[in-house]
Amino acid sequence: MADKVRIGTNPIAWSNDDMRELGGETPLVVCLSEAVAAGYQGIELGHKFPRDAATLTPILERQGISLISGWYSSELLSRSVEDEIKALEPHLSLLTAMGCEVVVWAETTGCVHGTPGAKLSGRPVIDEADWPKFCARLSEIAAHVKGRGLTLAYHHHMGTVIETEAEIDRMMEGTTDDVCLLLDTGHLTFAGGDPLAVAKRYAGRIAHVHCKDVRLEVLSRMKAADASFLDGVVEGVFTVPGDGDVDFPPVLKVMADAGYKGWLVVEAEQDPAKANPFEYAKKGYQALAGYARDAGLI
Repeated sequence: MADKVRIGTNPIAWSNDDMRELGGETPLVVCLSEAVAAGYQGIELGHKFPRDAATLTPILERQGISLISGWYSSELLSRSVEDEIKALEPHLSLLTAMGCEVVVWAETTGCVHGTPGAKLSGRPVIDEADWPKFCARLSEIAAHVKGRGLTLAYHHHMGTVIETEAEIDRMMEGTTDDVCLLLDTGHLTFAGGDPLAVAKRYAGRIAHVHCKDVRLEVLSRMKAADASFLDGVVEGVFTVPGDGDVDFPPVLKVMADAGYKGWLVVEAEQDPAKANPFEYAKKGYQALAGYARDAGLI
């Protein structure tokens, strides 16, 4: 029987997108070859990837790895649907040409996660009066994305306007079913939410899963210090599945019971000088593959 899901990774463990000095010297080919050697079938976009299909396709084919998707930073709180669609088009065209099925989407108006020294307590929030407008615009964009043959997978993320479990609920309740969720176990745990509870509530609308583990001892220190997101990354708040405190098996069992057929992506940014990317990639793959197999996902 063919696998129901595939396991992929993100290049952020090799070369960080928000803090480009982390792994800045690592060539893309090293990232791709090590990801394949660790067992992964696919990889998401990073800042070192060419952004045209004609250039990117042979690079990935030489390594024998597929493109899964890529992050898109939206500004729907500050610009129109029409302007957002224009800004989105190059990204959407690339993902379509590469055979991807989802768009990793995050609203980044006023975000602080990529700003060195920016306290997470200072992250933006959506004004009460702006929620209906935001949800309507997001639903309209998701319908456009669906019309192009892809699914919008909303990535709740630390330092942005959709960070907490309550904000996820508000967004999901206020949008159409065209808006799907990217469940990120690490970001939800960091935000004080419960990945299992969210998986149970929205399993039918979860289109993508980022499997990120969290070291709760580091998280406690970062929260006590009201540290920046990037300080947390450097200090090791995140790690690969099986190396932290997130309980993955129950979450994956919920996804299996719901008939999930998407990707499971190991996304665990650390300082590569402290956490060898290849060694952690192997560790994360082995743990996640075991959890997924036990859950009946593969």
